Amino acid sequence: METKSLYVYPIKALRGIKLQSARIGPQGIAHDRTFMLFQISEPDGELKKMQVDSHPQCALFEQRLSDDTISVRYRGPEHKDHEEESLLIPLTPDTATLSRINVNLHGSAPSSAYSMGTPYEDWFSARFGFPVKLVYLGDGKRAVLGDTLPPKGQQKPAAETKGGWLSSLTSYVTGKEEQPKKPWITFTDVAPLLVTSESSLHDVSTRLPPDEPMPMYKFRPNIVVDGQGEEAWAEDLWAELTVDTKHKLLLTGNCVRCTSLNVDYETGKPAAGELGGVLKKLMKDRRVDAGSKWSPVFGRYAFPAADQDDQGGYFELRVGEEVEITKRNTERTVWDWPGL
Repeated sequence: METKSLYVYPIKALRGIKLQSARIGPQGIAHDRTFMLFQISEPDGELKKMQVDSHPQCALFEQRLSDDTISVRYRGPEHKDHEEESLLIPLTPDTATLSRINVNLHGSAPSSAYSMGTPYEDWFSARFGFPVKLVYLGDGKRAVLGDTLPPKGQQKPAAETKGGWLSSLTSYVTGKEEQPKKPWITFTDVAPLLVTSESSLHDVSTRLPPDEPMPMYKFRPNIVVDGQGEEAWAEDLWAELTVDTKHKLLLTGNCVRCTSLNVDYETGKPAAGELGGVLKKLMKDRRVDAGSKWSPVFGRYAFPAADQDDQGGYFELRVGEEVEITKRNTERTVWDWPGL
């Protein structure tokens, strides 16, 4: 097999950015989901997370990377006939000028982050039509929960490591150097990486009219492999992938799917016709995870293995590189994330 596509999402829920190469580290692709949007509920000011399933308008925002800047452009139907000026956001803001805020996502303990404030939040609020807060994770960290995430055996005592990956994962103030270091994630859902296969995507497209194939970007992966030599859905049992003969990815859990698959990225609304019923089509035979029995599965969550070539867990991944399945499970993993 080989890598066919790479995607990064600096601002969670907005359109992904296709890459030809990516720097992979303990938290996945560099800068992936380090920003997130929250709707400010009125009148209590409660923050409600914004994702494509709950806020399909997010699909109308295109983001690009240029030097140290994220460029965001709104592609709403009312702007089809003219180019709107982009919003420019620093990729790594100076947090000394920002106010701290606690946010909660998918049942993790509240994480410390930073509110970007105006003019960024005013720009998004004007286009969504309600008050929006743009949050930057900065030095904040989200805990990885559940028994299957992260991969067992990765949390070694610090005394057994040689720096590298685990030394870059600061524990949640253990206070003792010899205690295990705890992996953490950004605003990704439950793991640093999501791996999908073109073989399985083809199976999804066979359920749709020939002139309306399912696009991979709706599954919002980080790493897409071609699946050559593998049947559709073979990834359900993949446990370890080795990239370029040396870089290992540990696949630890299934990605269970929601109504975001039904969204039309051109209108920011549920798609018309059969593309608007993709989730229901998959529910017929892809509810294969006993831990989330009502949701269909597409793709696998992954963690980079520890100590990648003494580079602190970091390596470069490029489109076209060879990918080998080096471990398989005999049974499907069971979804396990408290509260989800």
